[in-house]
Formats: sequence, C-alpha cells, structure tokens
Amino acid sequence: MGDYSKALEFYEKSHQIYENTLPSNHHDLAISYNNIGQVYNKMGDYSKALEFHKKAHKIDEKALPPNHPDLASSYNNIGGVYDGMGHYSKALEFYEKAHKILEKALPPNHPHLAHSYNNIGGVFAHMHDYSKALEFYEKSHQIYEKALPPNHPDSANSYGNIGQVYNNMGDYSKALEFYEKAHKIFENALPPNHPSLAISYGNIGEVYNNMGNYSKALSFLEKALTIQQKTLPPSHPHIKETI
Repeated sequence: MGDYSKALEFYEKSHQIYENTLPSNHHDLAISYNNIGQVYNKMGDYSKALEFHKKAHKIDEKALPPNHPDLASSYNNIGGVYDGMGHYSKALEFYEKAHKILEKALPPNHPHLAHSYNNIGGVFAHMHDYSKALEFYEKSHQIYEKALPPNHPDSANSYGNIGQVYNNMGDYSKALEFYEKAHKIFENALPPNHPSLAISYGNIGEVYNNMGNYSKALSFLEKALTIQQKTLPPSHPHIKETI
C-alpha cells in the first residue's frame, strides 16, 4: 500500500503540472488520468479508478481519431475496472468496444489483439461460460504462437488461462496438459524464484488435488510454497492460500 500511495503522490504532482501547462483536451492529460486510475484500480478502489479512467476517456474521444489504438486502451481500462468490480456485462461491453477498434487499426496477428481476446475470455471465465472463455483464449493463443518467440511468458500465461478453464470444467487431464506447457516455458524464461513459477506449481498441484493424487499435489504445492516464502512477506494472501 505504501508503494501505491507514493505512486499516487507523484502521479498527482505530475498531473498538476500538466493541468497548468497543457490545453484541457491534450492527450497527455488523458495519459496522466489513466496513470492515476490504474493505481486506484490496483488498490482496489474501483469507484476512484473508474472516475479517472472516464476522465481520460472523455479527453481521448475528443483528442483522437475514432479508430486510434489509444482509444481502445481507454475502453480496456474501463472494462478492466468493471471486471474487477464483478460487473461482467459492463466489462464485456467495454472490452468489445476496444476489440472493434483494434481489429480495424492493427494487423490480424498483432499481440494487442491477443491481449484483447484474452480480456474477453477472462470475463466469460468469470461468468462461468467456459465454452466461450475457451473460444476467446484459444483465439488469443493462436496469435501469440505466430507473433511471439516460443518461450515468451505471455504464451505461458495463455496456456495457463486455457488450463484454468479446463480445470474449472473438471477436465483435469486437459488442464494438466496446458498447465505443464505453461510451466515448461516459465522454467526456461524466468529466474528460479519468480512468483509466476510459484503460481504455476500451485496450479499443477491444484489439478493433482482435484484428481485425488494427493502425494503429487503435495509435492507441487510445497514447491510453490518454497518460492513464495522466499519472495513474499509472511502475511501475504498467496502464502495463506497455498498452506
């Protein structure tokens, strides 16, 4: 929380300078509002986050052409806040507006389009519409496979998302297959005590637990816990979840 309050302090100082020196519809002012909004979003203060992201969007609508990628980012920011609030139909509405712009503005295999499919897939997953979630996660992954190097962490996250949907659907062998693909990339791409590796071990452990293979589950959850104890404060929720 200390880091966020510091970030907020500096972003607000920066914003005051922009307000004093730039015209009211300048795109840099929108960027500044978005920075403040993102900090509030990370703090879980969604009403404040929404307020600042909407201020940014109002400027961008006037300052940018209708199919500008930054306008899509603005829609995504608002969608992300609604997603965090659990307002999934609203989140979907804004994510789809963003996606419509990106489809017009970018080549078909651009990573930003993959991120966009991923956002939409995430909302469907939160709504427990797993077939839809899978459809969008797979579209996202197809782009990542073409656009990114083979051991890129975004590809691993994409495999992880697909694995999570299969896990939620109760298809544990499929979940394990995708979680293991994700883990292989993380092992090659990340340092040995990276938090993403801990999450990956935890995911695999959870599937083994769901399958009733408790000794395997314990082995992977212990690996996750070892990393978490090295990298997180003792009171962190992730440690409590793993224990």
